[in-house]
Parts: sequence; C-alpha cells; structure tokens
Amino acid sequence: MLINLFVTLRKYKVPVTIRELMDLLAALQQRLVYANLDDFYLIARTCMVKDEKNYDKFDRAFSAYFRGLEDLHGLLESLIPDEWLRREFEQSLSPEDLRRIQSLGGLEKLIEAFREAKEQAESEQAKQAGEGREGEGQQPGGKGPGGLGKGRKKKAKKVWDQRQYKNLDDSVELGTRNIKMALRRLRKLARTGKEEELDMDGTVRRTAHNGGLLDIRMQPERKNTVKVLLLLDIGGSMDSHVKICEELFSATRTEFKHLESFYFHNFIYESVWKDNRRRMMERIPTWQVLNKYAQDYKVVFVGDATMAPYEITHAGGSVEHWNEEPGALWMARFTELYDKLVWINPTPQETWDYSTSVAMTQKLVGGAMYPLTIRGLEEGMAALTK
Repeated sequence: MLINLFVTLRKYKVPVTIRELMDLLAALQQRLVYANLDDFYLIARTCMVKDEKNYDKFDRAFSAYFRGLEDLHGLLESLIPDEWLRREFEQSLSPEDLRRIQSLGGLEKLIEAFREAKEQAESEQAKQAGEGREGEGQQPGGKGPGGLGKGRKKKAKKVWDQRQYKNLDDSVELGTRNIKMALRRLRKLARTGKEEELDMDGTVRRTAHNGGLLDIRMQPERKNTVKVLLLLDIGGSMDSHVKICEELFSATRTEFKHLESFYFHNFIYESVWKDNRRRMMERIPTWQVLNKYAQDYKVVFVGDATMAPYEITHAGGSVEHWNEEPGALWMARFTELYDKLVWINPTPQETWDYSTSVAMTQKLVGGAMYPLTIRGLEEGMAALTK
C-alpha cells in the first residue's frame, strides 16, 4: 500500500524520497493513527511533504490514489485479510468475553448478527430519507438545497478534494504576494542612506566596552540595490494575460527600488514607451534606453513571444509600423550589452514547442526563457544572480 502511494506521489511531482517513506512507516508502526483515513491523510502529509508549495500536489495525488473508496471499511476489506482482523479482535477480548461469544455460536455468528443489524438500520435510514424528500422537497440522494449531501449516496467533500492549498502550488500562476516572494531571490542588500535603524550588535558591543554604560548605535537600513530594467509586451495576444502581468508589475514596483519599466508590442524594435495611452505620440528610442542604463542592470522581458516569425527576422516585420531593422538585431544588442537577461513567458511551458516564434525568441535570449509561474520566476531570478 505505502509503496503504491509513494509511486503515486512521485507521479504527481511531489519530491518524496525513501527517507520520507520510512518516516511514515515508523509513524504507523507506533500507531500514531489507526483505522481512520482522515488521520492517515494528516500523518502522511506531515511525513511526506516538506514544503507547503507541494501541499496541493499531495492532495491531488492522495485523491487519485484513494478515489472510489467511500470509507475506511472498503479500504480495510480490500487490503487486510479477514483472519488478521479476527486475530487482532480476539486478542483484545478478555477470556470472559470469548466465552460469551462461544455461547452465541462463535465469532462468525456474531459478525452475521452485526451485519443484519447494520442492514436493517440502513434500510430504516433510507426509508426515513425518502419520507423526508417527499415532505421537505429535498433533492434525490438525501441532499439539501445547498447540494452538500448527508445521505448515503453523496458525502461531503473530503479535505484533500477541497484543494485548500491550490494557491501555494509553485507550478501555477499566482497572485502578487507569491510573486513578491519569488522576486526576492533577486536581491543584493546593502546599508545605504541615513542611520535610522538600531544596530543591536553594535550597541551591545559598545555598551560592554563602556563598562555597562549604554551606548546606542544606529545604522542605515538594508535595501535591495539590484537595478532592474523591465520591458513588457502589451496588446494583441497579451490581452489574455493582463491580470497576471498587472500582478507581476505591481510586485516588481514594491520589491525593486531601482526599477525602470517600458512597453513594447510583440517584439523589441527601435522604440519603446512609458504610457500605453500615448504610445503613438511619446515614444522613447531604444538606443536611448541602451545608452542610459548601464550593463549592471538586470533585464527582464515579459511577453508571450507569439507572433509571425517574420516579425522577428525581417525589417518591416512589425504589425504596427515600419521597422528599419529586424527585431532579432535589437535583441542581439540587448544580449551583447547586458550579461543578465531573461524572458518571462506567461503561456504554459508545454505549449512552447508548438510555436516557431517562441523557439526563435528562446534561442535569441540564450535559452533564458522561463514560464510566468512561481517556480519559473524563482529560476529566472536565480539566473539573474549568477
């Protein structure tokens, strides 16, 4: 059972090892849980998952493995031989209890009597549920108006099917808070500016040197000194990615104090702009950007790279204006000047192989294209810090 669960977790990309499997086995041997699937779920997640970003993957794997089992009774019947259960049951009985069972005709007779009583109770419950539906207008199967059934046919959703940790999964597009956490991998902290922060270590050291006379020391606040040049594709096919790009832009503005951002459409050409509403009137020459921002800037392009290939390779390929030089040449100028450059793509990574323009863009940026997911951002930020 545990081996198959282990294999299922690996199939769903949960990074489990034999060490975690042995921890779970040890917990079960100590009987930390027994005969309760909900408790088993909690202990298994505790032992097998070491990072909260994998909780949702674990829930999906757990659901897939135990799908179709309405309760633990079905699980026990399918996995544990009857003789084992009988032996365990008999060991828990006193000699007097065993004599009483023998007087009733043995354990088999007692089990049969329990089954008959259970069937009778279930039949009575079904009858009462049917009467309740007629009198109260409930839905078939004993479900109330809200659709969360209390009858035997439908049960409330299991905790692992509720997907409570979906927003922690590092393989999906997430919100501003999670994006900020990923962007913090791109940091170079330094103490600059006014001395406004208490230097605890310095205060303790100087006070000790003064024989206990308090000597308060202050220091500048640590700030992220990384410089980022952000260029975002806007319009056209990017309209379907507006929300996630807005969240990314909001996160970058709060995480990086030295941030310069510009817009482009489809691919980088001879001009960019700051205000999309005035894109035709207030364009900034790309040469000006290259000359103004030094090579110590980290360059981040954001776009789906989905376009006709000639928009990258040919002069006049732009769909909005006549470009004297091809976009590929402008990208070469960026990669030549800036050592740290990445392209963040909001489209699913598994679709990239089906787009010629995506493959061309990925080659032009030296393979430094990453998906707009938490994991992709973390890998992209890590590439910029190397």
